[in-house]
This record gives sequence, C-alpha cells and structure tokens, in this order.
Amino acid sequence: MDLLAHGVDSALDAAHMDAVDALRAFFLLAAATTVSVSIPSALRDRFLVYGPRATSGARDQPSAAGLLDFLATWQVPHGYFAQFYVASVVSSVFWAVQLGWRGCVFESIASRVSAEHLQQSMSLTQVLICWLLLAIQGSRRLWESVIFRKPSSSQMWCVHWLLGLGFYLAAGVAIWIEGSGAIRSRSLTLADLQITNAPTLRTFICVPLFLIASGLQHDCHHFLFSLKKYTLPDHPLFRGIVCPHYGAECLIYLSLTYLAAPPGQIVNKTMLCCLAFVAVNLGLTAQNTKQWYMQKFGREAVQDRWLMIPYIY
Repeated sequence: MDLLAHGVDSALDAAHMDAVDALRAFFLLAAATTVSVSIPSALRDRFLVYGPRATSGARDQPSAAGLLDFLATWQVPHGYFAQFYVASVVSSVFWAVQLGWRGCVFESIASRVSAEHLQQSMSLTQVLICWLLLAIQGSRRLWESVIFRKPSSSQMWCVHWLLGLGFYLAAGVAIWIEGSGAIRSRSLTLADLQITNAPTLRTFICVPLFLIASGLQHDCHHFLFSLKKYTLPDHPLFRGIVCPHYGAECLIYLSLTYLAAPPGQIVNKTMLCCLAFVAVNLGLTAQNTKQWYMQKFGREAVQDRWLMIPYIY
C-alpha cells in the first residue's frame, strides 16, 4: 500500500497536479478520447455505435479486417448499463460513510488536495445537498433500469462499459472533492441538514432545475419503454428533439455544476469537467441516433429536429 501511495504521489508531482487536477484531467481526457474515436468512421462504427443503431457488418468476420475488427469483438451485453447505476448508488453510500466519519479513503484523497483548493472550499451544506441530489439521480436511474428493462441481444464495446463505470465512480468523488477543506475542518453532523435560513438564490434555482430535468428524463424513459416496437417517437418532447432525455441529463449535471460552486466562483470546475464528458458522450450518441432515424424513417422525418437541447444543439 505504501508503494502504491508513493507511486501516486510521484505521478502527481511529475504532472504538477493535485487530486482535484487529476480528477478534472480524467474527465477531459475521456471526453477528448471519445471525440477522437468518433471522427474516423472506421473507429466510430466499430467502437461507439451500440444498441439498435449498431451495424454488424464490421464485426461479423473479425479475422477479415485485422486488428480493429478483432478489438471490436470485445463486447458485453447492452444490459450491463444497469451496472453504471449500481456503481453510482454504491459510490454514494460509500462516500456518505467516508465523509461522515472522515474515513481513511477520504483522508487519502483529501491529503492530496492542494492548499489552494482546500481554502476555496464548498460549504458542508453544499456538499450534503449535492451528494443527496447525485444519490437521487443514481437511485432513480437504477430503478428505471430495472422496471424499464426489455429483453435485448444488443451489445456494446467493453471499453465503453469500463469507461462508464469509471465515470460514475469518478463522479461520486467529484461531487465532494472541492469541499475537502470544509469536511476536514470538522465532521459532518445532522445539524448541517437543518435549514435555518432561506435558501440562496443559487439553491433556489438549481434544485428545482435538477428536479424538473429529472422528471422530464423519467417521462422520456417511460415513454420509450412503452413503445411496442422501435418506432419514431411521437411524444411531445420528441417532436422537436431527437434525444430530449439526453438534454435532460445535461441539465441535471449543469444544475450540480452551479450548485457545487465554491464561494466566489461561478461554477464548480471539477463538476464542469464532469459535465463536459456527459455532453460529449451523449451528444455523439444523439448524433448517431439521428443518422439512424434518417436511415430507418427517412431524412424528412427528423432532419429539422434538434439533437438534445432546442436552439443550442
């Protein structure tokens, strides 16, 4: 364990980073890698497209086209998506214990946060509210993945699955890491949950935004589950947007990005990097979905629809 800790410290020192910088770099590097894979069609069609949008032609004969086709055969069932939300819920519970009692894993990470980031810290109330909202998001998505599940033979690339697990575990840290200074100054108690003052304007705006976006996303997922077969969605939210549930996901993380901003800052930069990964990943998937709709239902059916968020993307 000491050898591992020494290796982590050496790597952070060599990169002139602390734990906060490393977490931000993970989200941005993951987003950049996803974009890079999406540009060449030879990579995009093999590694990014999954589910009903996937084409099997490049994967039917892995020995025919060489290394890329071979790598593309490393698939896991599409149903493994539920594991993302299991990881999210388990992460929220784990960090509730670690933050509440300032456990050894929390101390190991917080001890590698620079003095600058410790001083510019979220408040304990911010940490609690943001942790609770992320726990709600993970729990709802896990519940939906169970009740809205349909039998499917679809698969996704194993790296996509591993990256998703990494994202949700990293998000569980990102939601509190910029509050390390406040958490280390004193232990969290139930008294921190008491609302003795009126909510700030930031809280008054961001919490309802989170709840509204969550409700819209749930409504979209329920509608898609209700379809007897994969047809062009005619739900009001889908009439002008290809993937409104992806836009709702971005709004959920946007609300957390603003809500978790340390005093004197507009946004929480770590959560902003987290949002960047979400927007890039879902944006590319929405783009693939629109192309698939055009092929299946005709260009005229969806060509005027926005991908995720009206008037923006």
